[in-house]
Amino acid sequence: QVQLVESGGGLVQAGGSLRLSCAASGRTVSDYTMGWFRQAPGKERDFVAAISWSGGRTYYADSVKGRFSISRDNAKNTVYLQMNSLKPEDTAAYYCAASNREYVSRYQNAYNYWGQGTQVTVSS
Repeated sequence: QVQLVESGGGLVQAGGSLRLSCAASGRTVSDYTMGWFRQAPGKERDFVAAISWSGGRTYYADSVKGRFSISRDNAKNTVYLQMNSLKPEDTAAYYCAASNREYVSRYQNAYNYWGQGTQVTVSS
């Protein structure tokens, strides 16, 4: 079992930046591929980014490529999502997830554990 807690969300103006953190406990995060997803009001939860257990492979949704960056610090048992050049359409609840699969995936059913989410609101 692994528990995930997201933090770092908030209100930011368009063009601004935020860094989300996902702290893991219960198991070492280095055992897992990690991902970030988001869900806007009235919409389905969508894939944002994923990173392999070693950090050597990353994968991004087209909508965030070039603006967001996923990273991990296995020594701190934490995964990060650096979000730059934020747009109002990035407004959503952001969720961290852990997968015991070796490959990075954009599919929610590849992930075994989920955090409770942190809200990001981007004003225009």
